[in-house]
Parts: sequence; C-alpha cells; structure tokens
Amino acid sequence: MDRKEQQRLVRRYYQYLKLEKSYSSNTIDAYMRDLDKFLRFIQDEGRDFLTVQLEDLHNFSALMRDIGISPISLSRILSGVRSFYHFLVLSDVLEINPTELLEFPKRPQHLPDVLSVEEIDAIESVIDLSQPEGQRNKAIIETLFSCGLRVSELIGLKISNMFLDDEFIKVEGKGSKQRLVPISSKAVHEIRLYFIDRNQLAIPLEYQDYVFVSARRKKPLTRVMVFLMIKELVEKAGIKKTVSPHTFRHSFATSLLEGGANLRAIQAMLGHESIATTQIYTHIDTSHLREEILEHHPRNMKK
Repeated sequence: MDRKEQQRLVRRYYQYLKLEKSYSSNTIDAYMRDLDKFLRFIQDEGRDFLTVQLEDLHNFSALMRDIGISPISLSRILSGVRSFYHFLVLSDVLEINPTELLEFPKRPQHLPDVLSVEEIDAIESVIDLSQPEGQRNKAIIETLFSCGLRVSELIGLKISNMFLDDEFIKVEGKGSKQRLVPISSKAVHEIRLYFIDRNQLAIPLEYQDYVFVSARRKKPLTRVMVFLMIKELVEKAGIKKTVSPHTFRHSFATSLLEGGANLRAIQAMLGHESIATTQIYTHIDTSHLREEILEHHPRNMKK
C-alpha cells in the first residue's frame, strides 16, 4: 500500500472517532498522538502497517519500555493502537486484528515521575551561583537532562571524552560499553562556565580528568553527593514529585519521544542493551543521533 492510501485510512480513522464514536476533541487528539508513535515506529522499520504481526507489536512495546515509558502510558498507547486495528477490521480493510493477542503491561504501585522543562528551569533557578559548587550543580542538571545519563555515567565523565566543540560526549555505560551521545548547546555553555571555576581548584593529578569534582574534597563526586544535591534543589524549588538523578533520564527520553524523535535513536542514546534491541547499534551512526537530539530535544528547539 502506498503512502497516500495509508494517510487516507488514518484520516478515515480520525472521522470514525469523531463521528461514530463521538469522542471529544481532546480524546481524539490523544488517540491520534499515540497512534502516530506506533506508525512512526513501523515506518522506521520499513514496514506497512497493514502487514503488522504480533512480533512487531511486541518489539514496539519493548522499545517503549526501554526508553522509560511507564506501564500506564504504554497501556494507553497500546489501547489506541488496538482501536485503530479494530477500525480497520470493521472497515473490511483487514480480516484479522493483529492486536487481539497482545498483552498489556501490568501497572506497578509506584511510577517514575517525569519533569517538565519548566520544572527543570525552576530547579536551576534556586541554585546559588555565588557558592563554589553553584555553577557545577547547574552544569550537572543540564548534562543529566541533555544527555539522559545514568548517575554512574555522570560521575565517571572524563574531560578527555568531552568533545564540546562538536557537541558530543563519550559515555562509559554498563559493562564498560562506550557510546557517543549528543549534548545540547545549553549544557555545553553551562559546562564551560563551570570549567572556569574548576580551573581554580588544586585537583590531584589522578582526578584531573574527571569532569565533576567536589570543590572541598578535590575528588570526583559520588552517587550520594549527586542524590543529595538534587534532593535539596528540588525541595527549594517547591516541587513535590519524587526526583532522583534517574528522573532526568526519564525526562530526557520522554521529551525526545514527545518531540517526535526516532525510537531507535532514543534507545541508542540511552545505552540500553535489551535482547530485543541489541542489533540496532550497528545501524545508527552518530550523525543521525546528533540530528535526532538537535531536532527534538526541548533545549535545542527554537522558541
């Protein structure tokens, strides 16, 4: 089926939701946004949505989980996909609904919070830049949000792995696996301002290559230090959500997904290595990753 015919079916589905289901405009918009996530995935895979199999749906679910989509949100998205295929069967476009045997995720008791851009700005606004660690902490917040790093990856960042002119950093993830991750121009700016303060510190030779160090101890930060710093800033900002360094990782992935970024690219940038997605790393080059984050991350979007 050609692209125009596929678009025609999607438009018919929109009319079906509006006229036959009598859904509100907000509900229809939500259905269409969720469907678009799936259709972009199928398109990126070079597939036709009329030939989708259960395995394709499982792969899509796995990707969504890997980039931090909560079980509740994933259930809503899959429900929208199932509704679309139900419509295709009702319209005699398909004989069998491929989503009939699709299992929905179980909902956990506690779901990870996600920060909006406005909340991240609020956290940064309470940082006291007159303090020795002030600019460092602002650079940390921006780096976490810009690159979706694990806290272990953040504290292990090396200056020798920072390619700020090219807006890339080399990250060492789980199992000592290395990956290149684009970094926003705003994060680069904050890091360079931090380096001005950092250069005033008498850091021992063995720690000089670490990016983020304690102004008092002259040693690399620990996980606990980063956790406590974020906890204090979140409380000062009056944010009631449960926030940890990992929250910024979820926020990074969610922002890119909502901005329309390629799911495979998001997963590669996060450094996930689930069985279902291991092969993607040989198919995505760094120039493509850079295009994805520059186009879809909120810190790079033009106001």
